[in-house]
Amino acid sequence: MNIIIPMAGIGKRMRPHTLTIPKPLINVAGKPIVQHLIEEILSFTNNTIDEISFITGNFGSTVENNLINIAKSLNLKSKIYYQHEPLGTAHALLCAENSLSGQVLIAFADTLIHSEPIVIDNNCDGIIWVQKVKDPSNFGVVLTDENDIIIDFVEKPSTPISDLAIIGIYYFKDALFLKNEMQYLISNNISKDGEYQLTDALQNMLKKNAKLKIKYVSEWLDCGNKNATLYANKRLLENMAEKNMICPVCFNNSVIVNPCFIGKNVQICNSVIGPYVSIGNNSIIKNSVVTNSIIQQNTVISDGVIDNSIIGNNVKYSGKKNELNIGDYSEI
Repeated sequence: MNIIIPMAGIGKRMRPHTLTIPKPLINVAGKPIVQHLIEEILSFTNNTIDEISFITGNFGSTVENNLINIAKSLNLKSKIYYQHEPLGTAHALLCAENSLSGQVLIAFADTLIHSEPIVIDNNCDGIIWVQKVKDPSNFGVVLTDENDIIIDFVEKPSTPISDLAIIGIYYFKDALFLKNEMQYLISNNISKDGEYQLTDALQNMLKKNAKLKIKYVSEWLDCGNKNATLYANKRLLENMAEKNMICPVCFNNSVIVNPCFIGKNVQICNSVIGPYVSIGNNSIIKNSVVTNSIIQQNTVISDGVIDNSIIGNNVKYSGKKNELNIGDYSEI
């Protein structure tokens, strides 16, 4: 089975952090978002993974090497594909057409999930992971019969005809079936607001009697904006609380309130850290209180009382109590 991860978006809602790296490579609870996603996928499926493909924008060789190294660390072969124009989800997937063969699992990269282990059901043509939501008007939803077979897709319904939101993870037994329906959209210029959508291809598959089933996730974390990403950091730290997430650290008159992640070569002096704090490698925290925050690598914080904040890489911050959202290479 191949895994395909589209991640070519520019991540406007996560700026300033996505000015220097794509959103899926932002570290949360000590790892890039996309690495958490891949590890969860590997934990809930027993299928052999042949390769993992990343569909990126024009992010440069450093980003590509980071993705290749993530795959390598998980003993996976990898490929890089490019979507140079934002022409929708179906168009993005077709950019990886050479990997659209056989069994394929597609996972959009700003989604983190927790799912029970499953056995892929090859008696159906595909599986779409869903979660019940309170307000389905903000999501694409599915309608199902009594056997959890999908009978229709509805995008952001104005009336609550279904509360089963599509979370962005899909399995297909025959990727060629999906590929042909996505190509049909582009060949016939079937788009919405200039974008070719995966859900339209799925509708066409239903019309051709495709059997698509749903699977539920126990938790769905969206890393779409600052506050959602901080909540994801909190939940990941809670789920990982039994593991040792504190590398050898230089402590001096400081307190750690778990759960926290503290990376390598971190120095903490006269400070209180936690709960729900992630600190990247080689960062320095002095004379500060930090709670419910993400601090990336090579950053120096002094004389701060910081809560509900994301602070990027190579930042220098000294100041008073603040809620912060500081991008890379900043000094305040």
